[in-house]
Amino acid sequence: MDNEIRRELRLLKVYAMVITALLGTVSIAAFRQASQKQRFTEIDVERINIVEPDGKPRMVISNRPRSIGPIYKGKPFGYPGGSRPGIIFFNDEGTENGGLTFEGKRQPDGTFRAQSGFSFDQFNQDQVLYFQYNDNNGRRNMGLTIADRADVDIYDMVAERDSIMKANPEGPARTAALQKWAQPRNGVPLAAPRVYVGRDASKAAVLNLSDRNGKPRLRLTVDSLGAPSLEFLDATGNVTSRLPEK
Repeated sequence: MDNEIRRELRLLKVYAMVITALLGTVSIAAFRQASQKQRFTEIDVERINIVEPDGKPRMVISNRPRSIGPIYKGKPFGYPGGSRPGIIFFNDEGTENGGLTFEGKRQPDGTFRAQSGFSFDQFNQDQVLYFQYNDNNGRRNMGLTIADRADVDIYDMVAERDSIMKANPEGPARTAALQKWAQPRNGVPLAAPRVYVGRDASKAAVLNLSDRNGKPRLRLTVDSLGAPSLEFLDATGNVTSRLPEK
């Protein structure tokens, strides 16, 4: 009887050692598999989230339905997702700071609309350097814009606007409050384009240089017929001199 018990104990020990060895082998294989790079010849996916080790978003690539809305330090704000197919970038704090978006389709009546943009945002603000293409059934413009933005936190700005929208029903009072909200802060406009280089809807090649209020002050143009011109404007938009003179 004692010999039989000893034999069974030895079998149990051998069994335990084998199971332990197998589990160790599987664990090592799983660890190696997880640590290795994966290579795919082709992959279909609706959204890819690139994140930092702490989970902060760094880049999101998505289709339209799964596209992300504005994010500020990891928190959604402004408007929901679902409208921006493309790539959205985020800074070290998990705040959106630019992206690449694109769309275009033909309408049931045969007309079409298309647009795309590649932008870079001011820190905790909106875009200040951007390439844009807009096309409304052949009436198109495209160009590069460099802009100034007020040093106002975009999260606070949107919160102010949302408070106005909630506190005031649609009508003159809301309109007046939003107009006041959009006024310059400490004399600085919320947004002011400073440089534009592109092609406008009249098929003219244009270079606009504007003042800090976003008012064009110098315009260099080559129109659709190839005629060049140089115009100087005052702060109200009136042409003060022109070359060649008309």
